[in-house]
Amino acid sequence: MKTALITGCSSGYGLETAQRFHAEGWNVVATMRNPRGGLLPESERMRLLPLDVTKPDSIAAALDASGPIDVLVNNAGIGLLGAFEATPMATTRELFETNTFGVMAMTQAVLPEFRRRKAGTIVNVTSSATLAPMPLVAVYTASKTAIEGFTASLAHELAAFQVKVKLVEPGYAPTTRFTANGGERMEGLIPEPYAPFAQSIFDALSKSNAVTTEADVAEAVWQAANDSSGQLRFPAGADAVALASR
Repeated sequence: MKTALITGCSSGYGLETAQRFHAEGWNVVATMRNPRGGLLPESERMRLLPLDVTKPDSIAAALDASGPIDVLVNNAGIGLLGAFEATPMATTRELFETNTFGVMAMTQAVLPEFRRRKAGTIVNVTSSATLAPMPLVAVYTASKTAIEGFTASLAHELAAFQVKVKLVEPGYAPTTRFTANGGERMEGLIPEPYAPFAQSIFDALSKSNAVTTEADVAEAVWQAANDSSGQLRFPAGADAVALASR
């Protein structure tokens, strides 16, 4: 029976993906910064572990506790909506610490074992914003685009060791879901000069019928984790599929 370790399982894509893998009969190690009871049905096949991908000691402890894994799903991330002009560099660095360097740190931590076994799959969750950049998400898009390049290069680097690296690119989700973990970081990030432009963007998005669901992303992650071909990118959601085919 295979085991998947999934980061960022407290809500959204990570939570749905953990449930999907569990339903498929896999062992699941669902990680998040602050695990809480009742979030997922804990059992012999579903374990909840604390993990902060920005802290090396936390990564090491989680991997020690999880035991051998077959698939790493790097899903943990921070959303951010705002004008770049108003975004403090400290906030930009914070986003990169989780969305970019956290993915790299988790990947580097599992590679020695994957390489030794000549087996294992790494699935990195990015965004359709890397396919068609949008306004007001410049920092977020940059952090995810870095992972696109990282993953594409790493896939070549690890092919000789039979280690697979995949990308899942979720499409547009409602702003409230995207910014759910943005919290206080977003306060003041749309100053008055940008307000009319930002409102026009929000109005256009509110009329969009192309909404990516958690189930769409979980399905794409499942397909990526089980893919035996050389396919690198797995768009999730109708709009992401359309963008990827352009």
